[in-house]
Amino acid sequence: MSTAKDLFIIAMEPGPERAVGQGDLSLALAGAELIDLIGAGAVAVDDDRIVPGGPPAPDDRLLGEAAAELVRQPPHERIEDWLWRRGRDLSSVYQAALEADGELARRRSGRSPFGAERVEPVDTPARRRAVDRREGNEPVLTALASAVGIDGGRSDEESGPGDEAVTAVVAAVHDAVMELEAVRQRRTIENAAFANLWRGP
Repeated sequence: MSTAKDLFIIAMEPGPERAVGQGDLSLALAGAELIDLIGAGAVAVDDDRIVPGGPPAPDDRLLGEAAAELVRQPPHERIEDWLWRRGRDLSSVYQAALEADGELARRRSGRSPFGAERVEPVDTPARRRAVDRREGNEPVLTALASAVGIDGGRSDEESGPGDEAVTAVVAAVHDAVMELEAVRQRRTIENAAFANLWRGP
């Protein structure tokens, strides 16, 4: 399992935290893919640019797709641009892949038999591994989960991801999620102002 799949499973776990937004999660999944590609030696980070390396595509299908989408000609793509481009609707892609692999199941929520369906992780070795990584405060997964509002319970004294390239990706994910939230708030304000205009004094 990849970091992105572990992150998706953690985000789908029932819990008291607020629901993770699809846009936020998609950005973080793109960041998780990039971190796994860095770990595999498939890419390096030069300042804020993603420089593809030479190793073959990873065994994981979605990571392979991510590697195939890398911009290979200089000037190479900025991390932030990668997050927005690769992250478009990426949470839906991971949901479909994990459902197909039997890692997620749809369950009815609420008392009504016609209530909305909720997607939840199935109790598989992959889910247990993802939960172990989270409960063990594994730095990369904890940092990405924190970016989308999942509290991993890590204290401020504990170290972050450590690797400079990975730290740059995590910081870019945090910035992108905050930018997305700012866009949401601006739209809410604009919509409220528009509604008040039509409502009149």
